Amino acid sequence: MKEDHELRIALAGNPNVGKSTVFNALTGMDQHTGNWSGKTVSAAEGHFSAGDRRFVLVDIPGLYSLRGSSAEEKAARDEIVSGGAEGVVVVCDAGCLQRNLSLALQVMEVQPRTLICVNLLDEAASRGIEVDTAALSRELGVPVVGVVARSGQGLDLLREEICRMMSSPPPEISPTELPEELSAAADRAAQLLGCGRIHALRALEGDPELPETPQITALRRELSMDCGQISDEVSLAYMSRAGEAAQAAVTCRETSAVSRDRRLDRLFLSPLTGIPVMILLLGAVLWLTITGANYPSELLSRGFSALGELLSRGLFRLGAPSWLEGALIQGVYRTVSWVVSVMLPPMAIFFPMFTLLEDFGYLPRMAFSLDGCFRCAGACGKQAITMAMGLGCNACGVTGCRTIDSPRERLIGILTNSFMPCNGRFPVIIAVIAMFFSGNSLCSAGLVLCCLLLGALMTLAVSRLLSKTVLKGETSAFTLELPPYRRPQIGRVLVRSLLDRTVFVLGRACAAAAPCGLLIWCLANISPGGESLLSRAAELLAPLGELMGLDGAVLLAFILGFPANEIVLPIILMTYLSQSGLAEAPGLPQIRELLIVNGWGSVRGLCMVVFTLFHFPCATTCLTIKKETGSLKWTALSIALPTAVGGALCIAVHLLSRLF
Repeated sequence: MKEDHELRIALAGNPNVGKSTVFNALTGMDQHTGNWSGKTVSAAEGHFSAGDRRFVLVDIPGLYSLRGSSAEEKAARDEIVSGGAEGVVVVCDAGCLQRNLSLALQVMEVQPRTLICVNLLDEAASRGIEVDTAALSRELGVPVVGVVARSGQGLDLLREEICRMMSSPPPEISPTELPEELSAAADRAAQLLGCGRIHALRALEGDPELPETPQITALRRELSMDCGQISDEVSLAYMSRAGEAAQAAVTCRETSAVSRDRRLDRLFLSPLTGIPVMILLLGAVLWLTITGANYPSELLSRGFSALGELLSRGLFRLGAPSWLEGALIQGVYRTVSWVVSVMLPPMAIFFPMFTLLEDFGYLPRMAFSLDGCFRCAGACGKQAITMAMGLGCNACGVTGCRTIDSPRERLIGILTNSFMPCNGRFPVIIAVIAMFFSGNSLCSAGLVLCCLLLGALMTLAVSRLLSKTVLKGETSAFTLELPPYRRPQIGRVLVRSLLDRTVFVLGRACAAAAPCGLLIWCLANISPGGESLLSRAAELLAPLGELMGLDGAVLLAFILGFPANEIVLPIILMTYLSQSGLAEAPGLPQIRELLIVNGWGSVRGLCMVVFTLFHFPCATTCLTIKKETGSLKWTALSIALPTAVGGALCIAVHLLSRLF
């Protein structure tokens, strides 16, 4: 909430221009993040002072045009046009100024109080690019400030210019020239709709958010152009004007940095080497995650075990009844401690490494390499990025689908994201592979990578199925920015990955695991007729489990592990041992002996890996899907699809093993 004397400033810009770095540098710790009212799109707000004025700075989502159609672009456009922003700062990348200025020209038409912040001047200089900010300001008629947000260079001047801009009358901004007939049609559409030119152009381009009136249809017919042709003409006009402005202010010379980027692109984007390099990189990340997580997981398990014993003794000394100690310690505490000890170390390794690849500029190139595969499946190449995010957490992958412009393709990405195994499933997959297929960490990493490739292939297959049935439609255009390669900021990466991702996901998993632990303890300790409800439920599911090459205890563990996949294996051990609470985490040799005694072998291990790969998403992901789609129907389909695939594959594996 802004105070009466505060002015609201929107911080806009294309993705990957350092907008968030500018925001953090201006606001420091005086900021918070939340969703816009009625929207699933989040925005960060912060405060800063300049002179005797205080400002509210809103870091809106990155966008390429005010005429965009994705949920984030709509939210950003609404903030600029009608969201109460009294001024706009458009952040541009000095290394690709022409493309960035296309957005700035559109913003200037709807909000004359616009300031252009040219960021990454140091990076541009290393590539032989120099920007004359004074010449650019004269060309556009708005203030222009050059900064290097990482080091803080130019930020004091930026604050002063924002204060000066908000204290002065808004300048006269000449709209970008369009072709004569299109310009006349836009003016007539603006009169008919009672709106500005940008809004009128959206109507002529067939924006689905705007009503299709007979007058707009007639104007389009007079132009003898369809919506796509009009959109192309408008984009060309803005890009042409942006090119003129950039030409007046930018000088270039070839440098070694440009040659380095081209060499790396030949490696990462080549049809011959792009996908193999991607597989090797992901394999390296997984190997480091697997080998690096074992020791800290063991330390955490020992520490939680010792603390649990202290808590138990403390409760008994306070006179607590045994059932209360069992519910709190053996139920809730052990479940949450198992989730933390098994989940935290892999996430603390995987998320920083994944964020390093993102910061380096590799993830968009991965999407580029896989775009052809997803296009053949009727989906969007950006789904490759959300699919990779799903390796850390499927809920994060589902949220990342907001960047996909087409609603149909966004829904395909949401429904298929859980076909990629998340961080919660890795411990089970790794443990089963190590116990029944390979004890070597390098070989285990290779087998886990094969599981990931199977998940990716199934994602493509189900995306193809959806695009030809319930989500039939044309594949949309795919606009992708390939940012320059940058040296990752290690400190910022650690903060973003550990606080924004690891702690956030771990907190949600623990919140779901706590009530689940209480339920499991109740089922194990309520024994009408001398047999616990847990054992009876396992017996009830035994016929279906045997058909799938598993058993009732395994299926029950997957059902009770719905809140958090990390507790599936401990529930299986608890059921086999007929214990009243989750067992302490034993070593793999002891677990293997117990599983073999209960009928496990290589076939059941393979079925276990397959069903762990393909089964219903966890509770957190299901809630995220419901929030993103706003539909119980699509949420139910996202649960049914992977479960049906996993069940069918397990039955096929079991029957083939019986046959041969």
